[in-house]
Amino acid sequence: MTDGSSPSTASGHGGLRGFVHDNGLGLFFTVAFLLTLVGQAIAGHADFNNQLVTDQLQPVGLAEYVTTSDFAVDVAENWQSEYLQFFLYVGVTVWLVQRGSPESKMPSRSGTESDKDQRVGPYAGKRSPKWAAAGGWRSAVYSHSLLLVMGTIFVLSWLVQSITGVAAYNGQRLRQLQAPMSWARYLGAADFWDRTLQNWQSELLAVASMAVLSIYLRQRGSPESKPVGAAHEATGVEGD
Repeated sequence: MTDGSSPSTASGHGGLRGFVHDNGLGLFFTVAFLLTLVGQAIAGHADFNNQLVTDQLQPVGLAEYVTTSDFAVDVAENWQSEYLQFFLYVGVTVWLVQRGSPESKMPSRSGTESDKDQRVGPYAGKRSPKWAAAGGWRSAVYSHSLLLVMGTIFVLSWLVQSITGVAAYNGQRLRQLQAPMSWARYLGAADFWDRTLQNWQSELLAVASMAVLSIYLRQRGSPESKPVGAAHEATGVEGD
């Protein structure tokens, strides 16, 4: 096990090239996120206008569409399912293990582990985060900060989904000359749970697939995979 206090290995690049090299993973997914968000807005705008034309209403511009509840609910329902996935995965992998998976801890290490193993309080290194070394409530909060933030984002995005969802749903009902529905009633409506559960099931299936398939399959060079020659039963082993 490497010491958390040791300095990180230099990339060997400087300036902009070094920044891009050292932050390539985050930059790639941020750019990919923005591109897909723009693509969703364009496709959603076209579909929304098709529905308006079908209802014999005037189409709207792209700028107006991205401020509608229809666009917001589509975005929010995807965000909440993604953060639910990470919230559950971060939480359950503390206690649950999958023998042979690089996504799991060793079966003998299930649980929150000791302060020494986690480098908390008196066991913190020189480069450890300040709250990890502080002890008391600060270390306690910091010890669960990832789960707390993921859970908070999930709850907030699910709340946004419910608010924008009822607005979009009522807009559709009004176009069909039906009475609007209250927010509390919408929380029990089929439309809300259809939007929610169709995203949850796909995210949970993806996590289960990754945890199990990575026992037997490999991707050379990826830290999400075991080394190509590692035994199938090797657990918590990542590629270099």
